[in-house]
Amino acid sequence: MEAFTRKAIQVIQNIPSGKVMTYGQIAAHAGSPRGARQVARLLHSMSAKYDLPWHRVINAAGEISIQDDNHRQTQADLLRAEGVEIKAARVDLNHYRFDPGKDAD
Repeated sequence: MEAFTRKAIQVIQNIPSGKVMTYGQIAAHAGSPRGARQVARLLHSMSAKYDLPWHRVINAAGEISIQDDNHRQTQADLLRAEGVEIKAARVDLNHYRFDPGKDAD
């Protein structure tokens, strides 16, 4: 497994309940600031194997990126169950974004 993949999985696994991170933010913390699409592919292919909290990953605009209506609703429901408010189809990143460097400890 590549170092980027290993680190990205670790970052995703450490997103706490009730918080979100963006694809680009995860990529940056994993060592590849321009690797947001790699994070999306990783979530698609490895979420089940590594039991990743995929629902806590959203796009830079604070929106759910999933195109399928049922999966989008599932993600929204999972986030709401953790206390994340979704207003006008967006999550307030100023309030719910997790920053591992700043929020840790």
